[in-house]
Parts: sequence; structure tokens; C-alpha cells
Amino acid sequence: MLGSTHGTLTTDFRARVVACGEEPYAIVHSMTAAATEGDLDVSGRPLHAPVPDLDRFFRPESVAVIGASDAEGRPNTGITRQLIGWAERVGARLHPVHPSRESVFGRACSPSVADLPEQVDLAVLLVGDPLPVIEELGQAKVKFAVAFASGFAETGEAGAAAQARLAAAVERSGLRLLGPNTNLNAFERFRDDLDGPAIALITQSGHQGRPVYALQELGVRLSHWAPTGNEADLETADFISYFSQRPEVGAIACYVEGLKDGRSFLLAADRAARAGVPVVAVKVGRTEAGARTAASHTGKLTGADQVVDAAMRQFGVIRVDGLDELQDTAALLARARRPLAEGVVVYSISGGTGAHFSDLATGAGLPLPTLSEEKQRELHEWIPGYLNVANPVDNGGHPVGDWRGRKIIDAILADPSVGVLICPITGPFPPMSDRLAQDLADAAEATDKLVCVVWGSPVGTEDAYRTTLLGSSRVATFRTFGNCITAVKAYLDHHRFTASYRSPFDEAPRTPSPSFRKAQALMRPGQQLSEHAAKQLLRAYGIRVPREQLVTSAAAAVRAAGLVGYPVVMKASGARLAHKTELGLVKVGLTSASQVRDTYRELTDIARYEGVELDGILVCQMVERGVEMMVGVTQDALFGPTVTVGLGGVLVEVLHDAAVRVPPFGEDQARSMLGELRGRALLEGVRGGPPVDVDALVEVVLRVQRMALELGDDLAELDINPLMVLGRGQGAVALDALAVCR
Repeated sequence: MLGSTHGTLTTDFRARVVACGEEPYAIVHSMTAAATEGDLDVSGRPLHAPVPDLDRFFRPESVAVIGASDAEGRPNTGITRQLIGWAERVGARLHPVHPSRESVFGRACSPSVADLPEQVDLAVLLVGDPLPVIEELGQAKVKFAVAFASGFAETGEAGAAAQARLAAAVERSGLRLLGPNTNLNAFERFRDDLDGPAIALITQSGHQGRPVYALQELGVRLSHWAPTGNEADLETADFISYFSQRPEVGAIACYVEGLKDGRSFLLAADRAARAGVPVVAVKVGRTEAGARTAASHTGKLTGADQVVDAAMRQFGVIRVDGLDELQDTAALLARARRPLAEGVVVYSISGGTGAHFSDLATGAGLPLPTLSEEKQRELHEWIPGYLNVANPVDNGGHPVGDWRGRKIIDAILADPSVGVLICPITGPFPPMSDRLAQDLADAAEATDKLVCVVWGSPVGTEDAYRTTLLGSSRVATFRTFGNCITAVKAYLDHHRFTASYRSPFDEAPRTPSPSFRKAQALMRPGQQLSEHAAKQLLRAYGIRVPREQLVTSAAAAVRAAGLVGYPVVMKASGARLAHKTELGLVKVGLTSASQVRDTYRELTDIARYEGVELDGILVCQMVERGVEMMVGVTQDALFGPTVTVGLGGVLVEVLHDAAVRVPPFGEDQARSMLGELRGRALLEGVRGGPPVDVDALVEVVLRVQRMALELGDDLAELDINPLMVLGRGQGAVALDALAVCR
């Protein structure tokens, strides 16, 4: 099975002491090694996803169908008939339940659950309002229930209230509920004649899973389908956790309209990453219109898409855009073996086809190494010398029609730098295409490396495609260039990710730091802190700020300037003062006592005119030039506190160049955030400028994360802007800060 093991995760307990200003500060990046299932983080949230025992849901021994019917023309009749067939396939005893029927389809019918001849594992509710039945199911010790009824959170406030009452009743009952507003997808007929690792499917909208379900007709095994509906109880995260532990599951494919709980989703994704099981997801809501539609359909909070995207990437969830990408990527990841190398070679019978595909692949980030001179000489034994074989490999067409074709393929696959061979066949051209397809299929059976074919014919009835390529369990066959590139990149990225994955939850802090106690004393519930107070909060967490003093008179300002050291910056400081520069309340480069005295009067006059209440004037150290960055914390409705880093000053508003992560995360993710920035070259030094202290910037990001974890919901917002990152080895200084307490 693909990614069947992830190894034993261990973490070391290490503390780094970093000089921040005048005080050393110890920050713990890695915590205890052996985490137990009951561990909680510093904010009291669980650190591991529970794995619900869903065996008796998918393979029950006994099933009750409440509201069963055999009356012709009734919707419940068709559903009952389908459930009877499903129960027979999984070996379950089915019991119809209806208060006014003695039998249904020849089976004895009980008037209520309490009258059933045995305890049942699964109850299927074919009733308009499932709420009155839930308590009865709980008393009968039913393990699982499915509610098809609609009219809940997807319909608005009244429906949401009804769903909340249903969820509360389910929690009291002790059973687990799928739905409401779900369907029969869990009870579909799955082919049992297919071998190999399977795809497990999770959908909130059942129809969106049809393309993945149809993969069975192409020889791809499907093991489960969980249509989660409104997720009043069981949710996408529960099924990800369960499927990731199933030995037959090679990949999990998801169609997600909204996440019930961001933390639960990340814990489930973490469990899948630990197991090495890829999770491929279509998550709607990238646009405002898509988010509105999703909410109206499932009653979920969609969440800021940038945060969702970053959180999925952070935990290895592969996000794709379309259902065609979902099916192709999930199928490849489920069936392909672990790559032996990362190099991709494009092999074609046309120079134009190879060049076109290579351009697209390189643009998407696939590694296309140049084959060695020795390998090129070997290929030229069978390919004319005037053709390019460096990568892409162009054979000119004729060699595929005879014995040379297989020799070429085997030679490419024998190269130790090659892990993937991709052959785009833009159209059928018998007999050459038939011979090429067969050679590729035979070579795939003889190698542990991945062989991909793009069959470009729109017809799709050709024997080379239907029989040879689709009949091979080792060839990954695609219909478009784009889907092939997306899937192969996901394949390489997934295995690279899982090979080095260390769960951030294993490294999350369990106990508050001394900084937390200092910070608590500085918080003002429901208030925005002044710049001076916000900087004290940063200082509590060891984040360096300029030397500064808060003064309330011109004379005190002059004394402070002498202590801080000229030149100085003077700024107004007040709890409700967010945009000082726009109001003219910041003055820089002051070099004399007279300038300081005059500036004090000017700033207080402006504040009085603007009606701004001040707690004083800050006299600050003037920090030498570096690269202005911003680091901040915001509260996401789904995931809670999130940490953002980006270009600072006015650039953050103009360019929107920022990266986000959901705590907890480690140093590798903090550095990855910087790598995502379009302006990252500024950190490396441009136009003759020296590189800046990236290590210090990463340290600030990690300290801000610790602040976000420990203060939790109490910190509604934090904005360090600008954070001046100085030259290498010189640190970073928070020149301004805004903090809002909840």
C-alpha cells in the first residue's frame, strides 16, 4: 500500500536562548516526546484526533429501517429496497420498523425500535423529523443512525436552530449520527473484483462524488463512501481519521463545502499525515459567491479561503480545483508506489508535443533533469542523432513501431535520477500507438517507477486506451496534460512531505510559559492597547523593541531623548490610536533638544485638534534601516488564532504579499512562510544591499505563535508593523505594534 508507514515520530526537548534587547529569553520549540491520546495543549485543546470506531457503521451486523415501506409509488419504498440489497451484500440482518405495518417486502415489521428482536448497530431514519426518534434509539443502545431528512441548517436560522436541537439530542443519546440532509451514497454497490489500494470517498454533496465513484469502471477500487450532509454529529474529520487507519485505503478523496470545526479537521489531517495516507480535497468557497452558495447548501461557515488553503498545505492535504483533478489525483496517489527518485522525464514521438508538455510541467514546478551525456549516447543507439534526447526525449516516431521502442523506455527508466516517465500521446495512430501503449504497459509491470500516459484522443474507445492502458494496474492514464501534471506534482509533493513529517501537535506547548503570566497582567479585556502597552506585551515574549520612554511633558521628552540617544523618533501613544502617520502624529530624525520640545507641543496640539485621547508621547530610539516586515495574529472563525507574516510598512496594504499559518507549527513552516512571499528576494539582499537576519525574523514569528497559542481568544488581533529586520546577525526590532484584547 502506498505510504503504509510513517515511522516512529520522536521529538527532542530543546530550548534556544536568544538575546533580545538586553535580556536573554528562553523559548521552547519542541516539547515532550511521547504524547498520549489525552494530551491537551496550553489552551486546553486536544492534541490528537479521536478515531471513531465506524466498523459497525460500514459493516453492521444488524440494521433497522425506521419508516420502511413497500407501498408502490412511495419514496421510502425505493430506499427500503436499496437498503435490503445492501444489507444482503454486507451480511447484515435487516429489520423494518413501522407503526402500522406487519411486514415489509415479506419481512416481519416491528412497530418501534423498542420492539426489535435484537440490539441493532445501525438505524436508518426514513422519517421527516428524526428528533423524536433519537431518544428512543439511545435507550435501545443503537450505535449509529443515518438521517436523510432536510430542512435543517441549510435552510436558514430556523433550520439551524432545529439542527442544534438535533445535535444536542444525539449527544445525550450516546449514538453517532450521519446527517441530516444526507443520502444513500454510503449504501452504494462497490465492486469486489478489484485489487490493490482503494480510494475512500467523503462528500458533503453526494452528486459531486459521482466522478470518483465511476473510477471503478476504469479499474480503480473504491472502498467506502461517506456522504456527511449537514454534519450535525459525524463530520468529515471523523471519516478522515477512520479511513487513514484502514489498511485497504490508499488515498482519501474529499469534496468539502464547509468545515464544521477547523481544529478537528487539522487533527484528522495530522493523523493521516502520520500514517502517510494522502488526502485530496476539493474545497469550495474560493470566491465570495462560492462561499455564499456553500453556506446556503450545508449551513456551514466557510472561513477565509487563504487560511483554509494554508492550513491544508501545512498538514499535507492536497487541494485541487475540479472533480476531474480529484479523481485523477486520488487514483494516482492510491495506486502508485513510493518514488525512487524525483526526476521526471517526458518521452514522446514528437518534438512539439514534448516541448509543449515540458513547458507546462516546468512551469508547475516538476523537476525535469537533463539526462547525462552517457544516457543520451545510449538513447542515440536507437534514436537518430539529430533528435534531442536530453529531456524531453524525442524519438521521431519510427522507433516506437519496432523493437527499439521498448529498449528506449527501459533505458530511461534505468536512469537512477528518473522516478517518473510521462508519455503524452496526443492522438491514436495505429499501429504505432498500439505498440507504444503496449510497450509502456509492459515496462510499467517490470519497474518500480511510475509510468504515466496522457491519452489525448477525445473518442476514448480505442483498444490501446480501453484495453491496454486502462487494463494495466501499473500505468497511470490521464486524458489531459493539466490533470497529469497536477497529479504527478501532488504525488512527488506528498511523499516528500510525509518523508520528513513531524507532527506540530507533538511539539505544541502543554504548559504556559513565564511570558504568559507577564502578558496576562498587561491585557485589557475589550480594549485596544496603546502602542506603548502593545510593545510591553511584545517585550514580555522576548520580542525586541526600540529603547523608548513614555512622557507627558516637553521637559520630560527632552530628558528622555538624552537617555535614548539622538536621533530619536517621537510618536503619539493612545489606546484608540491606530493610524498615527496619517494624522501627522509621527516625527522622525529629531536631533536636538529644541526639536524634541517643539515636536512634543506639535503632537499634543494635533491630538487635541483631532479629538484623540493620549496616554503620552513616545520618545523612541531611531533604528537603522533594514527590511520592513509585518507579523501579526488574527482570529479565524474556523481555525482560531492564525499567524501572518508579510512585507511591512505600506507594502502590506498595497501588495497584499503575506503568508499565513495555523498554530501550532515549527521552524520549518515559519521558514516556508517566508519562501511563499513574492518579495522574499528583499530578505536576501537586492541592488547591492546586504542580506538581512532571516533567523531573527523566524524567531519573531515563532514567538508570536507562542503568544497566539497562550493568549488564545483573549488576543483578538496583533499587528507588528513595521518589524525592522536588520542585517545578518543584528536581529529584528518591532518599531510599532497594535494589539486588541477580546
